[in-house]
Amino acid sequence: MDLTAIVIQIIVGIIILAPVLWLSGRALVGKQKAKFTDAIWIVVLGVVVGAAVGALVNGLLGALITFILWLYLIKHFFDCGWLKALVVAIVAVIIFIVIIAVLAIVGIGLLTLL
Repeated sequence: MDLTAIVIQIIVGIIILAPVLWLSGRALVGKQKAKFTDAIWIVVLGVVVGAAVGALVNGLLGALITFILWLYLIKHFFDCGWLKALVVAIVAVIIFIVIIAVLAIVGIGLLTLL
């Protein structure tokens, strides 16, 4: 577990994942419960504890524990149930994929102009 790698993961997660998680949370649990600072805390704690779990438990069990951890963090900070936390996570992944696809299309379009 390298401290530099964890810090980089936290920074990248805050820049990329926190806004997506926040948008998903606002859409599903409401703007009163899903604050941007909560999304930042979810990402920071998820990365740090996920890295610790990954260092201690490898394989499918480690992935399952990390997944449950992320769901718990969403549940706790967005004040919702387990099922809604799962839906927030799934919608966040879908939003992330759409954003990446749009950026890829724009990037490819820009490359063809050069």
